[in-house]
Amino acid sequence: MKILVTGANGFVGGATVAALTSRGRVTVATTRRRAENSIGIGSIDRHTDWSFALTGCDTVVHTAARVHLLHDRVPDRLSAFRAVNVEGTLQLARHALQAGVRRLIFLSSVKVNGEGTQPNRAFHGNDPPTPLDPYGISKHEAEIGLREIATATGMQVVIVRPPLVYGPGVKANFAAMMRAVQRGLPLPLASVTHNRRSLVALDNLVDLLITCIDHPAAANQTFLVSDGEDLSTADLLRRMGHAMGKPARLLPVPPALLTLGAAMIGKRDVAQRLLGSLQVDIAHTRDTLGWTPPIGVDEGLRRAAAGMVARP
Repeated sequence: MKILVTGANGFVGGATVAALTSRGRVTVATTRRRAENSIGIGSIDRHTDWSFALTGCDTVVHTAARVHLLHDRVPDRLSAFRAVNVEGTLQLARHALQAGVRRLIFLSSVKVNGEGTQPNRAFHGNDPPTPLDPYGISKHEAEIGLREIATATGMQVVIVRPPLVYGPGVKANFAAMMRAVQRGLPLPLASVTHNRRSLVALDNLVDLLITCIDHPAAANQTFLVSDGEDLSTADLLRRMGHAMGKPARLLPVPPALLTLGAAMIGKRDVAQRLLGSLQVDIAHTRDTLGWTPPIGVDEGLRRAAAGMVARP
């Protein structure tokens, strides 16, 4: 049985290929541009020809996507996300069906559920979707299209919605927080102790994706995933510092004042991620698959810190 992994040069896709290879699984990897041990697929949209990469494949793990860009200057962001995440995904599903693929595993996002939760009120996989930004909307629309294909054809679809993923090579905001702690910069977040955020270590997410390849109960299910422990921002930073051997320097500033300051400089979204809550309930994932996150938060942070040292 061959497994096609899309986005093999990406954060999750690359780790998935490595894990499958280490387990002796026959893997076909696709990247946008041809590279060593991968097939170049070109741009992903409704015209992409996936057929030559799918020959002999039984399962597809689709991690390729258009993701958030810090300085995205595309005039119509929703259309840009739809072209890759919706039209490209459904084109892949159609070609997979023609190739006789049994199961397609789609890496979606918790943003399909929404942008935040009230403390101790976690998202569940069967909650009504409330995506708010173009990325979340595009992932939701892709999920709808995939379910329609599954219903009409019998090809199995598995949807996995992760929250923030961290691990060796993590970038963007999480990497910025780690660098700030490593450099001993003072951060005004000591009082942010009442929010709760779900995270997922890269190794835990990859383990779940691989579990979904073979598990019979995964067919046509939607799974939320996390490390199984939700953290406040202050706790996350302290444990991040412990993982790096660099105590976090946190200053006590009232969260209400931080919220006001962020609004004044147009950074409400940053404040929401640092001060608000976003929790996911993984009971359905645990119960359906008999799955438990293989590593805990502290080990996940240690591995992420080790990766940051290796890649300054």
